[in-house]
Amino acid sequence: MKLKIFYSLLLLGFITACEQKEIEFPATSQIIALASPVQLNTSQTEVNLEDYFTNTALIDSVSIPEGLKGIFSADKKVIALTKQSDELPFFSVIRVWSEGFPYSILVKKSKKINYTLTFNPGDKTYKDVRLKGEMNNWNPQASHFELIDGIWSTNLELFPGKYQYLFVVDGSEIRDPNNPDTIDNNMGGFNSLLTVGENVSDRTPFLNTKKYSDKTVTIAIQNTAGNVIVFWQNYRIEDDEVIFTEDELTFEIPDEAEKMKRSWIRIWAENESGTSNDLLIPLNKGQVVNSAGELTREDWEATVFYFLMIDRFNNGSEDNDFPVKDPQILPKVNYYGGDIAGVTQKIKDGYFENLGINTIWLSPISQNPLDAYGYWPKPETKFSGYHGYWPVSSSKVDFRYGTETQLNELLAIAHEHNINIILDYVAHHVHELHPAYKLHPEWATDLYLPDGSMNTERWDEYRLTTWFDKFLPTLDLSKPEIVNVMSDSALFWMTHYDIDGFRHDATKHIPELFWRVLTKKLKYSVAVEKNKRIYQVGETYGSRELIASYVNSGMMDAQFDFAVYDQAAAVFARDNESFEKLAGSFQQSLDYYGYHNLMGYITGNQDKPRFISLAGGDLKFNEDSKMAGWTREIGVGDPTGYKKLQCFTAFNMTIPGIPTIYYGEEFGMPGANDPDNRRMMKFDQLSQDELNTKEITEKLVHLRRDKLSLTFGDYKLLLADQSSYVFSRTYFDKIAVVFFNKSSEPKEIAVNLPERFTETELVPNFNSALKKEGKKVTVTVAPNSFEVLTN
Repeated sequence: MKLKIFYSLLLLGFITACEQKEIEFPATSQIIALASPVQLNTSQTEVNLEDYFTNTALIDSVSIPEGLKGIFSADKKVIALTKQSDELPFFSVIRVWSEGFPYSILVKKSKKINYTLTFNPGDKTYKDVRLKGEMNNWNPQASHFELIDGIWSTNLELFPGKYQYLFVVDGSEIRDPNNPDTIDNNMGGFNSLLTVGENVSDRTPFLNTKKYSDKTVTIAIQNTAGNVIVFWQNYRIEDDEVIFTEDELTFEIPDEAEKMKRSWIRIWAENESGTSNDLLIPLNKGQVVNSAGELTREDWEATVFYFLMIDRFNNGSEDNDFPVKDPQILPKVNYYGGDIAGVTQKIKDGYFENLGINTIWLSPISQNPLDAYGYWPKPETKFSGYHGYWPVSSSKVDFRYGTETQLNELLAIAHEHNINIILDYVAHHVHELHPAYKLHPEWATDLYLPDGSMNTERWDEYRLTTWFDKFLPTLDLSKPEIVNVMSDSALFWMTHYDIDGFRHDATKHIPELFWRVLTKKLKYSVAVEKNKRIYQVGETYGSRELIASYVNSGMMDAQFDFAVYDQAAAVFARDNESFEKLAGSFQQSLDYYGYHNLMGYITGNQDKPRFISLAGGDLKFNEDSKMAGWTREIGVGDPTGYKKLQCFTAFNMTIPGIPTIYYGEEFGMPGANDPDNRRMMKFDQLSQDELNTKEITEKLVHLRRDKLSLTFGDYKLLLADQSSYVFSRTYFDKIAVVFFNKSSEPKEIAVNLPERFTETELVPNFNSALKKEGKKVTVTVAPNSFEVLTN
């Protein structure tokens, strides 16, 4: 099928006449990868075209949809969009013409609701009232109240959803006395819970992949859609090329897709009640991908991450064992001897292949200081830089981890085994001995604030300037001259070595300028010159709105979804927490990041206490988990913790996104928080519970990678209550249905399958009893356990 285009042009601010014509595709796309949707603000939205296009000077003109006013800048770098009509659809499309070819970018109307939050002090008098919650990244400086007629109020613009919050009254935190809805904060206290908007999911369209042939794709639609948008790559398939009925749509795959090893179909729909889920369909030379064997390690949607701290994983060479010789450093925070050679050894041994891992995330490997820094009071200790997050060089491999030769060998061996390597990179700060700081101390942000207080660990109030510690200067990456130098340092690792991507530390503490400059350089030097699809994932603790602001074509591919981690950890570990809470939180993430996002989903990391110790009860949610690790030996506690960890792993392995295993989680390594969560990895002498957990983890990872329903399938919630959670993932004729039972008794759980799977035979992968009558399926799930049915 040759695509036809219908367009109106905006050339330096003026709309031209409309016409329709057949188009040809460019030999080289001006947009690298898939263009991320533009999320409109309630006021003006600036679209940075350099986020999308490799050369904006080649842009000819821009087509703006009805209901929006667009101002195209003279330098062709920015479109300023303003909503002109309340009738603007939820989805519309901008077309940007470059060298005579039209590129399509989806535009999403803001769903934000104006909400007035009030605080009634009753008979009490306060001088200052502030808000601290998920809606303002827990920053009390971000929202100010006015006192009018005895009532404090603040106006907010919020997406529909649930938000935890507290009031800060004259410096003291309290719950909202006028809101009876509260939620456990998993730290021994409770927050108020605000619900904004209504749940309209039973009225909005739901799309699922129905069938395909060599040339056509058919999509089923539940709840009639009034508007459907279909993209191949970054080109819209016109409405007159889509056969659209009340309950399905059919379209042809463009002929041009046959020329590409991997291309993509994307689909969105809406009706008057709201928006649908989105679909992502991979094509292999113009044919719908039908088996996992067609995927490569550059298909990041099908990756499973394994995060390891190099020093704590495996000692492959004792020749580079150089712990810091300082009696003030306790052994727990000194170097253990793990190195690059140790990782290579385990790849050769088949450890990662047996586990099913196809992406290894390495902790930072750049040179760290040789001496002790920092201080912990009880027990007294200083610290070494064994973790790698204190760079004294941004381009040199730390000799305690290995050499350039050993790093190149690791990369070569990993790629021979079809394993990606992504590198943890620290851009936010340097160590005080770093040459950049020694030569240019003025490059750092101010350590002291105007009031004389120290600007350290002020994570929210001074997000972009705060220092992590007084020996770790934060670089002022709002200044282009500093950004250029430091982004070149990051680029060095990707061009000098065959690394496949970055995990970026402290993402939200770095201005967007840095991410845009770095990503643009990576597109030119890696994506174009090496023809390689790389991946960048960030670390941000904060609201979904803040996290999503860094995820787009000009910055990150994804971030880690800590909001879902927090809810999942609580729900799987604590008997009184309901699955409704987790299902609701995960749905909010899908609404923000899309149903086929590349967000990272974890059971733990280097900054979290080990989940199994929380689940088994040897570590309490409401205790100081760092102090606990220093003052007592932390184990698992109740062996039920292993079952709960298995469930958490099963959740991550079966939802959309990228599941991530933190080293040792595959078998249930216990521990408190940093540094107790960074014990030396063990590969043998596992207990029977650990062996069982590792076996289940391996099976889940392989299931995830082998079943297209679990990598590209449509997510559909089927049931969520106090102790049961069921969802399906469907990809054309392939289905996975995932059941969870968190109660202490076996439980029969019954759900209805989609109609097209009425005659499909399903198999339980974890030996649960199964009954199927037509579309009704009933599974008996063991206590604190799960089941995955597949066909």
